[in-house]
Amino acid sequence: MTQLNKLTLAPGFNVSIVGLGAGLIALHLTLAIKSNNLDLLSTSLVFWAAVSSLVWEKRDKLSTNSGIFSSFLGASLLTSVLLKSASVSGNDFFLRFSPFISALGLALLVSGAKGLKQYWQELLLLGFISIPQGLVHKCVDLSLLTAKYSTFILSCLGFPVARQDVFITLPKGTVEVASGCSGINGMLQLLGLALLFIFMFPETTRKQKVYIPFLALFIAFLVNGIRVAILAVLVGYSHPEAFDYWHKGTGSQIFSMIEILIFGLFCWFFILRKPPTNQLKSEV
Repeated sequence: MTQLNKLTLAPGFNVSIVGLGAGLIALHLTLAIKSNNLDLLSTSLVFWAAVSSLVWEKRDKLSTNSGIFSSFLGASLLTSVLLKSASVSGNDFFLRFSPFISALGLALLVSGAKGLKQYWQELLLLGFISIPQGLVHKCVDLSLLTAKYSTFILSCLGFPVARQDVFITLPKGTVEVASGCSGINGMLQLLGLALLFIFMFPETTRKQKVYIPFLALFIAFLVNGIRVAILAVLVGYSHPEAFDYWHKGTGSQIFSMIEILIFGLFCWFFILRKPPTNQLKSEV
């Protein structure tokens, strides 16, 4: 007997779901490449890979019963993503929001509304990508704190630096620490990686799960403050070409890589890398 109000996925249909998911991922990454948004592309690659891995690991334990309404809603969400993707141009906000909608649609199609709790980690990770950075900048402004920190670095290094509000002044120029340079973007990126790390390595302790996100925010803030100090020196000593390189050029991406590298090294040496245990052997 089969229930009319339930849709049980057959093994062949599971393969179709995997193919549909892979197609949606490929579509999103293609659009991210065309948008020339390197931050979005790199973040999407990492998060899609992590989400795919998490789902694959628990594939045998997933409940795959979806009601008619949930299936219809899931199919509608996926259809809307495909239709919108056909008309996306440039760095559209839809590119940040579509991974969450795609994952939600697939989850509803496979497991229904009652089964969404099985995918809470994956949905949270993809939902994190959807956070509008502009809104975060309006709610949290670290410009003044960053300016104070960067000025402190320069003064410790012996530079003749002065600060007035968010303006850092050196002998030949002044730089303003705007909201976009306060480190919010880097902090969001590293916070997302911290959540990803916690989900990918569930063996972390409760204490580690608490301080890892704060560590990520702290590392991003410290590295960005050093970057702002360097930019202030370049402006203060008349090096406009170098300033453009480190401000919006390839140099700005280098600091993002440094943040990720420091965070990754910390997680490896202090969390994942277990110290060798010396076992005493006694001979009889």
